[in-house]
Amino acid sequence: MTQSHDLSPPGATPTLDALPRRIADFATMGEALDYAAKGQRGMNFHDARGTLVRAYPYSELRGHALAHAQRFLALGLAKGDRLALIAETGPEFAACFFGAVYAGLWPVPLPLPTSFGGREAYVEQLKVMLTSSDPKLFLFPPELADFAGEAAAARKVEARDWDTLVDIVPSDGELPPQDGEEIAYLQYSSGSTRFPHGVAVTHRSLLDNLRAHGVGLAMGDTDRVISWLPWYHDMGLVGCMLSPLANQLSVDYQKTEDFARRPLAWLDLISRNPGTSVSYSPTFGYDICARRLSSLTKVEDRFDLSRWRIAGNGADMIRPDVMQSFVDGFANAGFNASAFCPSYGLAEATLAVSLMPPGEGIRLELVEESELSGVGTPEQERPRRYRAIVNCGKPVTGMELEIRDASGELLANRSIGKVFVRGASVMAGYFRDEESTAACLAADGWLDTGDMGYLSNGYIFIVGRAKDMIIINGRNHWPQDIEWAVEQLPGFKSGDIAAFAITGTSGEETPAVLVHCRVSDEGERSRLRDDIRERVRAITGISPVVELIPPRTLPRTSSGKLSRTKARNLYLSGEIQPYDIAA
Repeated sequence: MTQSHDLSPPGATPTLDALPRRIADFATMGEALDYAAKGQRGMNFHDARGTLVRAYPYSELRGHALAHAQRFLALGLAKGDRLALIAETGPEFAACFFGAVYAGLWPVPLPLPTSFGGREAYVEQLKVMLTSSDPKLFLFPPELADFAGEAAAARKVEARDWDTLVDIVPSDGELPPQDGEEIAYLQYSSGSTRFPHGVAVTHRSLLDNLRAHGVGLAMGDTDRVISWLPWYHDMGLVGCMLSPLANQLSVDYQKTEDFARRPLAWLDLISRNPGTSVSYSPTFGYDICARRLSSLTKVEDRFDLSRWRIAGNGADMIRPDVMQSFVDGFANAGFNASAFCPSYGLAEATLAVSLMPPGEGIRLELVEESELSGVGTPEQERPRRYRAIVNCGKPVTGMELEIRDASGELLANRSIGKVFVRGASVMAGYFRDEESTAACLAADGWLDTGDMGYLSNGYIFIVGRAKDMIIINGRNHWPQDIEWAVEQLPGFKSGDIAAFAITGTSGEETPAVLVHCRVSDEGERSRLRDDIRERVRAITGISPVVELIPPRTLPRTSSGKLSRTKARNLYLSGEIQPYDIAA
């Protein structure tokens, strides 16, 4: 095809290709890579400034993966063994992951270190996941040898730097046949800490979801994926690594830690893509970019976002105010708000449950607080307060969705209840955890997501996690509402506040609010605490416990989401130390 390089960044794998597109209609991921390798497309890895470091065609990935598969056989690994590996964004992880797939192993992506908790917390996290997944081999990048080696030694797991694989003489034996009903990989949810859940996903379930991506996003020949999302999270692994491959799209990658340092380089990559861009981010990614604009005079001089076709948003509660700030900040660079594509998903459903049809953008419904909490009447004396709930789209191809009450009865349109889903892409179960599997996955295939939401004219609206709900005096309060109210005070941003319930001295539930504080004056801190207390009292009707804590103290999951449960545990254990402020 003579145009094959016209829509590609210089030196990168092409966007256009003569290979006829197949929308993830394969029996296994190995078969998907076999087909993608017949074309010219592939992965492209960029440094922190967005400079291309390595183009990695799918054909090259396949060759490396097949060689690794034979090396795994030579090491004595057998079909069904788990292969744990640190999910660093790069060709080494990709080759090891698909080598495991070809060898009939179950790859288990494990997280990279985060800024919170330091070495000890990271090593402990690896230990827990190694115990849970029980791998035959643990592979890691050389720069993490100390961390990974300590965790592996503690759990008596064979471990090695993945650069040493080339020293192993490959087996000459036949690779085992693959079956779509077999497990493709284990995915640990981003919140996995003390009691991790390894989500077992079959090839059939995975490819069903990847096909739903291709159909739901109307993937076309000029599309190219740009991503900074980590490969140890389902949106990064499934949505931005496996989906482009199974749908034969080229991808430009930036490491997550590089995005954290230079977030606008993500938008530079999108700007330099002469084709149409498909790129996803949680809300906080858009927030960071909008906040970095203060140092720029004219966004149109640096960015061209006019060809950004799918600006996906998922993985956490979608903040309409943040998305509006992004639109306001980048409209002059050609960004069109209709490109926003809200979605809803979870690892237990492989990834996508719902997608907004392309071009519809963000749509909101205003819901009165009493509807959210399930109490209140139109005659109530207090002013009526509304919350904007984001439309997360329609169920993807092959996915059923129901809203049920506490007794399991179906609820009517626009009635808030627990979200249940069923479809071919729902997980096989949690690895070696029948009790947890039975608690959320029924024999008839319906999965209790643990999320609360409602249906409206065929669209799903998510209002929060059931376990995060704060119940005070019999009344439900969503922590997001409390956090958003505090964020309206000057000097705060998304992620600075964590709200949860604690047990008061007399045994009653009391709201607690932890807030990042950037002021050092004692008097200012005292006034700030009082302002926050009044804000929360106005919403809940009860005086909360307000604690000001140092910046960057609140824990986040591996995907960057605030972990309220962990924040509560760390606060109650004394590991989060608030500033001492006079009463």
